[in-house]
Amino acid sequence: MGTTQLESVPEPKYWHLKTVLSDALDSEFAVGEILPNERDLAARFGVARATLRQALEQLELEGRLQRRRGVGTTVAPPRMGVAVGDAGHVWPGTAADSWQAVDGTEAAPPAAVARLLGTGAEETVHTVRRIRRTHGQTVAAELLYVPAASVPGLAAIDAPGGAARARAVLRELQRIQLEGQERSVELGSARADDAKQLDRLPGSPVLVVTTRYAAGGATAAVAVATYRADTCRLTFGGSGGSDVQLLAG
Repeated sequence: MGTTQLESVPEPKYWHLKTVLSDALDSEFAVGEILPNERDLAARFGVARATLRQALEQLELEGRLQRRRGVGTTVAPPRMGVAVGDAGHVWPGTAADSWQAVDGTEAAPPAAVARLLGTGAEETVHTVRRIRRTHGQTVAAELLYVPAASVPGLAAIDAPGGAARARAVLRELQRIQLEGQERSVELGSARADDAKQLDRLPGSPVLVVTTRYAAGGATAAVAVATYRADTCRLTFGGSGGSDVQLLAG
């Protein structure tokens, strides 16, 4: 990487530095190569480490870099698209579902989810944890919240916890006529448990996709899926609907 003068540029220093670093990644570094440490990079470009961190964070958000535990900051591999938006209205756990159920329990949902479900603040619901893998990597983690009223037959199923209980909840959902879905997407920071699942550091940028499933004129379930923001982009189809594409590197 060569040096550059950043003092006279009209745009923020970190943004100009991001452009310079991006060009260097294309010309001087191989996929998977570890970047020099922050101190050396900051000295080479004549910027404060805080400015450098801002530039690196932007490149990570754009999928150019990856931060990995015990390794450091590496050049991200070419990205491959994986569709996240579904073509029709289907319940989680159907034959075409690409998620894997890993755990099931009962717990009070976060306040925002409780409001969507219309449950009480301390009322417990069935909670199913799922992960999505592609090209050998875990690329998303999801928590599916299902009130007891949505799966009344579950009480007769001997599945106290774990993956067996998760699969039982998903099977019971198939008995309900799904009326529709509403999905929202927002940028967030990875919580400790999600970061561990996604092989990212806590606080790393993520896309949080919240899906509300409607049945019987009410909210029957809510799913909160966390995708690695460094590998995601939003695309909009010609029909006017939106589709989330995951770019898994």
